[in-house]
Amino acid sequence: MLEALIFVVFPFCMVFAAVSDTVSMTIANRVPLLLLVVFMVVAPLTGMGWAAYGWHLAAGGLVLAVTFSLFALGGMGGGDAKLLAATAVWMGFSLQLVEYLVASAFLGGMLTLAILAYRGSALAVYTGHNMFLRNFADPKGGIPYGIALGIGGLVTYPGSPLVVWALESLGTR
Repeated sequence: MLEALIFVVFPFCMVFAAVSDTVSMTIANRVPLLLLVVFMVVAPLTGMGWAAYGWHLAAGGLVLAVTFSLFALGGMGGGDAKLLAATAVWMGFSLQLVEYLVASAFLGGMLTLAILAYRGSALAVYTGHNMFLRNFADPKGGIPYGIALGIGGLVTYPGSPLVVWALESLGTR
């Protein structure tokens, strides 16, 4: 049961956040909240020590402080800030957190360049009314960074501490 939660909840939330941000330019508060609650319930049941548990929460707190500073300066959306922090809780202070941040930044940069190129093309005039492309075509709109965060999370999640525990747990049965 724990393994199923570990294998399903995080990837589902990443995909949901990416699709939601694509369609509505928002990431609902329930997504990072679900990530945080499930981690807080599941992690101790995996045998994670309280010190490690605290460090995972501290990673989320640090990322939240940095991202909300960026939000206050207008450099990022609030939903993106909360999603980054909730994801950091799952990754903890680990190489996976660094990989997630680097992958998401790289993907976000590529996404931004692609959207700016799309907005400047004639294609945007013809396809800009599509439900999935309308926010990409709007020259006044922002960048749905939840796409990069979702993909970055999916790419780096297999090496995260809970996934490693779940795979080892399944291997010992």
